[in-house]
Amino acid sequence: MTILTAVPVQSSAARLDQCQFLRPEISMSPKPYAMPAYVIERVMKKRGRLRVFDRFVPRETALVVVDMQTFYVQDVPPALAIIPNINRLAHAFRARGAAVAWVKMTAGEGGRSLWPVYHDNFFTPENAARHRDNLTEGTDGHRLHPDLEVTDADIVATKDRFSAFLPGHSELLEKLNARGIRNVVITGMLTNMCCETSARDAMMLDYRVVMVSDANAARYGEDHNVGFTTVYQSFGDVLSTDEVLNDLLEEKA
Repeated sequence: MTILTAVPVQSSAARLDQCQFLRPEISMSPKPYAMPAYVIERVMKKRGRLRVFDRFVPRETALVVVDMQTFYVQDVPPALAIIPNINRLAHAFRARGAAVAWVKMTAGEGGRSLWPVYHDNFFTPENAARHRDNLTEGTDGHRLHPDLEVTDADIVATKDRFSAFLPGHSELLEKLNARGIRNVVITGMLTNMCCETSARDAMMLDYRVVMVSDANAARYGEDHNVGFTTVYQSFGDVLSTDEVLNDLLEEKA
C-alpha cells in the first residue's frame, strides 16, 4: 500500500507575511503589468489595433482558473497575492451569467505516475515522488487552496498535462462544450507554464482567449512577463482584472 503524504496548509496572509520578511519584493497585491514597447509596435504593425476582442458575451464565457492547488500555491508566494483578484473575478462572472471553471493537476494515482516522461526525466527521484504524490486525488496538496471561493455551481475539472485544453488529457473541454462556451479568461499559475500553454491550446481549438495580468502568477517576474508577450502577439489579449470586469465582460441584462 502506498502512503501519500500531506502538505501542511497555511493561510494566505500568514504565508505572505513570512515571504515578505524573507523577500521584500513580494507584495500583498500583484504588480501592474506593462506590455513591452517592442511587442506593442509589432502587434500594431501586424493587426493595426491593440485589442483582439472588444466584448465577451457572459453566457458564452468561462473564467478558467488553472492549478491553484495547495501544493503549488504554498511554494509560489506571488500565487497567494492573486487569490483576491481570482475571487473577485469569479464572483462577478457568476453574477453576470458567465461560468467559472477550476482546473486541477492530477499527476499520480496510487503511487503511479500519470506522466512518466515528465517525472522520469525532469526531476530528481525524490522531487518526482513529491510532485506525483502530492498531486494525487484525495491529498491535501491536490485540493484547491482554501482561500479560493468555490461554489457548487462551478465547473471542476482535472488534467494530467500542463495544458487545460489538451484533448485526451483534460476534462475541461467536454465540460465547457456542454455549456456552449466560446470565450475563456485564463487565470492561475504558472503564468509561463500551464497558463500560457492553456491559452495557446485554447486558441488553437478556436476559443477566444484572454489572460489576466494580475490574476496569473509565476515564480519570478521575468517568467511572468514572458508568459504574456507571446500570447499577446498571436494567441489572445492580456488584460487586467479591472479591464475584464469594466470593459470586456458585458453586464448581465
